[in-house]
Amino acid sequence: LLFLQRVLLLVASDVDALCACKILQALFQCDHVQYTLVPVSGWQELETAFLEHKDQFKYFVLINCGANVDLLEILQPEEDTFFFVCDSHRPINVVNVYNDTQIKLLVKQDDDLDVPAYDDIFRDEEDEEEDSENESDGSEPSEKRRRFEEDVIERTMKRRQRREWEARRREILFDYEQYEYHGTSSAMVMFDLAWIMSKDLNDMLWWAIVGLTDQWIQDKITQMKYVTDIGILQRHVSRHNHRNEDEENSLSIDCMRIAFEYDLRLALYQHWSLYESLCNTSYTSASLKLWSVQGQKRLQEFLADMGLPLKQVKQKFHSMDMSLKENLREMIEESANKFGMKDLRVQTFSIHFGFKNKFSASDIVYATASLMENIEKEGPETTNFIKALDSLSRGNLDKLHQGLDLAKKQLRAIQQTVASCICTNLVISQGPFLYCSLMEGTPDVKLFSKPVSLCLLSKYLLKSFVCSTKNKRCKLLPLIMAAPMDVEQGTVIMVGIPPETESSDKKNFFGRAFEKAADSTNSRTLHNHFDMSIIELKIEDRSKFLDALISLLS
Repeated sequence: LLFLQRVLLLVASDVDALCACKILQALFQCDHVQYTLVPVSGWQELETAFLEHKDQFKYFVLINCGANVDLLEILQPEEDTFFFVCDSHRPINVVNVYNDTQIKLLVKQDDDLDVPAYDDIFRDEEDEEEDSENESDGSEPSEKRRRFEEDVIERTMKRRQRREWEARRREILFDYEQYEYHGTSSAMVMFDLAWIMSKDLNDMLWWAIVGLTDQWIQDKITQMKYVTDIGILQRHVSRHNHRNEDEENSLSIDCMRIAFEYDLRLALYQHWSLYESLCNTSYTSASLKLWSVQGQKRLQEFLADMGLPLKQVKQKFHSMDMSLKENLREMIEESANKFGMKDLRVQTFSIHFGFKNKFSASDIVYATASLMENIEKEGPETTNFIKALDSLSRGNLDKLHQGLDLAKKQLRAIQQTVASCICTNLVISQGPFLYCSLMEGTPDVKLFSKPVSLCLLSKYLLKSFVCSTKNKRCKLLPLIMAAPMDVEQGTVIMVGIPPETESSDKKNFFGRAFEKAADSTNSRTLHNHFDMSIIELKIEDRSKFLDALISLLS
């Protein structure tokens, strides 16, 4: 289909999208398909990119964008334009689902989309209009009157049925579109495609793993979904990486090997010190309440319980004594159980390049995300995207290490911001939700004007708040977080996240709620992000917007 055509790739700015893009690029290379890659960070950029390129291209591939709106309505394409949409955002817009000429959705076969039936939401117009055009004139007046009365009754019935159908349609669509959530990672869908075409390589498999891990780290999928998908990938990993360990080339310089691991849930610990990692991982920091003096004391007790000397814990992980490192995971897990951290180990994968480079999938996610939202260098937006994309290739270890350094800075900034929000009681209950707003001039506030960083911060903050509050009702509430976006224009960026509960289905109702609150108050908002639960808002409109949200959700 695409062999002779040039293709335009429109790729969203998240790690899963980058991984899916790498797999597709490799597939295109196999088949000598020419393509142009355009990064898009929101709807405005997507529309602009389409308008700029629609004359040269007939085929568009959208990665992690485009599924949850009516694409044909927004882009108004010509009839000979085709869109291939690989997007994990759910629910998928019904028009995209039922348009099989111009829009091709790439989804896994077993993904349950829960789409309403065609007849419940679309209705042919022609059966409305075949009213009384067929009266014959030769019959008796009484006959005519009788037929006229029957006709009136029939038309009234039809109108009533149509009204009922429309009311039911509104209800069905409301239920279907009410919550935003995520389906299978796009990188996994792309890998599946490669596998079906028998073109899957170990590199592609690694990108699929990183895409899934991104969904888990960003808290977009349930634990159940994560474990299921890990199982699927594990079968591919053993198929690709089963060569005998004793072959002498098993770890030659340019070789790569993927392994399944039951690893510690500590951020970047193999490239940091164990101490820093414990302090800056949201799970351990929230469980031990590290923002308090009491929490710092518990951390010392935790380290003492493991029998690890402070000197060892505070130096770089790769400089620790080998004897300590050998049983480290077991030691940490055993002590963690005593301190109420029962989920400190997690199923994941690691990758070995050559002799000495080993990374876990979560290392790559943190590094790539930090490169993508790097605020240190001013330059065109796309340079960060290209750098992040490059860091996923195994030839670019220097970029990956730069990403790891940025990620450590980011995690420290998040942890310090969480501590200061909790210690200064910045998280307030607004009734149906918790609210926290970062002020201009807060340290690292520029970092949190970026969507991925702000979402990570919100999730870490909510976890920590739930651990720190005594109020039972507050533990069950969702959180809205706001940070300064553009000081000159007077805008804030706002994100809403679902409650932090064990059984959470990760479904988010804030997208629809934000739209309604903005409409009812005429607030000047920009719904530009592919995640509906992230918006930009004028500072002057913030209080009326929040008031509308409170009354809407109460």
